Formats: sequence, C-alpha cells, structure tokens
Amino acid sequence: MMSYSLSAACCWIILAAILAAIPSNDNHWRRAYILMTAGAPILVWVYMADGLFWGLLFTVAAMSVFRWPLKYSVAWILRLVTRRAD
Repeated sequence: MMSYSLSAACCWIILAAILAAIPSNDNHWRRAYILMTAGAPILVWVYMADGLFWGLLFTVAAMSVFRWPLKYSVAWILRLVTRRAD
C-alpha cells in the first residue's frame, strides 16, 4: 500500500503534466510558481515519511518538471558569481 505522502507526490506530478499540456500566454510561469509552492511541502513530507530514496526520486521528478525554471535559476546564479569575481 502506498503512503499518503507518495500518493500526494504522484498527484502533484499528474497535475503538473496536465497543467503543462494546457496552452498558456505567460509560458507557464504562473503555473510553475503554484506548483513550486505546493510541491515544496510535499517534497519535505516525502523525505520525512518515506526516506531518502523516495525523497530523491521525487526530487528528480520535480527537477524534470521544472527544467526551464532551473535552467534560468542556474544561469542567474552563475551571472551573479561571475560578476563578483571580476
């Protein structure tokens, strides 16, 4: 039987896939913010309730969903770091 935290994580991933399939005028950024806000507590819950393996698995799944926001965040951080080094 699947735990409640893993059930919530699976529902979150399905919701993310559905939201990604719907056309958007703002390139899905508003939906990404909503998913991040909902996904962070679920991620902590999965780590606490089900352990490191399932937590890492859900982290990888969330990173797959947020590949573009992660790309922009990493680029922004690298720009900040390289400016300070100059």
